[in-house]
Amino acid sequence: MPDPDAPLRPVQGRPGLFLARDSYRQRRLRDAARMLPVLGVVIWLVPLLWQRDSEGFGGMAAAVVFVFVGWTVLILLTALIAQRLTTDGEAAVDSDTAP
Repeated sequence: MPDPDAPLRPVQGRPGLFLARDSYRQRRLRDAARMLPVLGVVIWLVPLLWQRDSEGFGGMAAAVVFVFVGWTVLILLTALIAQRLTTDGEAAVDSDTAP
């Protein structure tokens, strides 16, 4: 049985998998951008799960505030991700060879 603490080595005949750091980060940012609509749906649906108390937290006003604060957070996250994302052409151009 192989030692679980032994360092991993590539299989003979196949090179090890290497992902460039920049392209890896771009892919993860694109994945995050694809998940933002799912987060938006969750933000819209969470107030439906709240129990409505006539005296305490959980009324219609709290639900509206929650939705709009969540909407603002989504806008800020989208702006942050969009700022960090580059197009494929920009990622491929080397700054030393650019005209």
